[in-house]
Amino acid sequence: MSERVATTPGLYPLPDRAKEDLADLKGHQKGDLIDGSEGPAITDVYDRARAEAVADQDDAGLDRIVEGQLRWDDLLAHPLTVSDAVETGGIVRYYDNNNFYRDPQIVNDLQPTGDVAAELEAVRGSTEGPLQAVLPGPYALADLATDEHYGDEAELLAGVAEFLAGEAEQLPPHETLFLLDPSLVTSPPDDDIAERLPAAVDRVAGATDADVVLHSYWGAHDETAYAHLMDADIDAFGVDLIHEREDTLYNLTEYGTHDDVALGVVDGQNTRVETPETVRERADWFEERVPSQAFDTVYLAANTELFYLPVAPYREKLSALAAAADEEEVAA
Repeated sequence: MSERVATTPGLYPLPDRAKEDLADLKGHQKGDLIDGSEGPAITDVYDRARAEAVADQDDAGLDRIVEGQLRWDDLLAHPLTVSDAVETGGIVRYYDNNNFYRDPQIVNDLQPTGDVAAELEAVRGSTEGPLQAVLPGPYALADLATDEHYGDEAELLAGVAEFLAGEAEQLPPHETLFLLDPSLVTSPPDDDIAERLPAAVDRVAGATDADVVLHSYWGAHDETAYAHLMDADIDAFGVDLIHEREDTLYNLTEYGTHDDVALGVVDGQNTRVETPETVRERADWFEERVPSQAFDTVYLAANTELFYLPVAPYREKLSALAAAADEEEVAA
């Protein structure tokens, strides 16, 4: 039987106390936290919120600990919006929901900032659990950006991949790296860019010694993109078993997959909390339908980022994932 590992894609909801504290800070606006110049009062709020996010994961018993990405006001666009090579434009809808981010307009060659590495470094020593890094995937980050510098989609993708590789190289020791790339599902690349996906993903994945999971959600991969991504040197695909799971299953059985897999088995956008039994049943359903594939590791995760949820159900979903992956509880 495969090893089941409980984890999440990160981007947690901001605790209510932190929201109140930030609201009390005069002049706080969206984006004040993400340009590297936030003052000590705001920094302190986020330090305490980060510690709370780590404690939530330890209390739940997750097998991988993420930093929480609570400063990511611009969501997956965050690594760009802290860059000196990027100007932030107006507010843009984040995919097809009621969340928004500031348009990152790339105006010069991207250089790594170390911002994500510093955040992950801040949790070392506060948990005994193995760390998991979180970055946007190269295609998603290119899709969320406005290109005012590289000139075409291929050069933009390559530039963003190089930038993310530089960010990954600065990360402290970590067990896994989740690359979150929902754009692969919501805005499938054309054939020319699809052919370039493996090289872009490889550039980022090759910058870390950790196990790398390329996680997409809000549906199934486009077949062409998925077939090309099979050439990428990663350890696992992350798939959404909440939306379009039959189409997702078709891709895996038709085009193959890797020795490991990450399953989105709890709904990151629905406040209804799954039981551990439901989580196990969804994972079992998947493994039973890929009989030719004996997975070494199955990551049990939320299908999407978790910032959509109120704090209470988010914490309960962490516990459900941990309980579902616990071998002793499964045996009981």
